[in-house]
Amino acid sequence: MDSRQSLEAPTTPDAIDLLLAQHARIEELFGQVLAADGERRRESFAKLVALLTMHEAAEEAVVHPLARTQIDAGPEVVDDRIEEERVAKQLLAELDADGTDAPGFARRLMSLRDAVLRHAKSEERYEFRQLRHVTDTETRQRLADAVRAVEESGVPTSPPVR
Repeated sequence: MDSRQSLEAPTTPDAIDLLLAQHARIEELFGQVLAADGERRRESFAKLVALLTMHEAAEEAVVHPLARTQIDAGPEVVDDRIEEERVAKQLLAELDADGTDAPGFARRLMSLRDAVLRHAKSEERYEFRQLRHVTDTETRQRLADAVRAVEESGVPTSPPVR
C-alpha cells in the first residue's frame, strides 16, 4: 500500500468514522513500533509517521475549520486541539530526525503515544461528538471525501522539523 493512501477503505461514508478508524490504527501502530526492533521497527515507525502527518493535515484543512464555526465554543476547542497537535508534532519531528536506533527512542515514543492518544480522546469528546450532532450525513460524507483528498494530495509523509 502506498504510504500516502488513506488506510481506510474508500467506501467509508462518514468523516467522523474515518477519523475514528484512523485513531484506532494510530494506536495500533504505536504498539507495533514498540514491539518491534531493527528494520521492522523502522518500517512500522515510518508508517506511523506517515499516518500521523496525513491525519493531522486533513484535520487541520477540513475538520478544524468547520468545528471552529459550527460547534459550541468552537474557537477555544479548536485552539486547544491545535496546541496539542503542535506539541505532538514537535515530539514526532524529533523522533523522526533522531531515528529509531537513538538512545531513549522507546521512552520518548511512549511520551509521544501518550500525548497523541490524549489528543485523540479530546478530539473525539470535544470536537467529533459535537460535529456529528450539528452536521447531517451528507455533510459528513462530503467531509470524508475532503479528508481523503487532502491525504491523497501529496501531503508530506514526514513532519517538518521545527
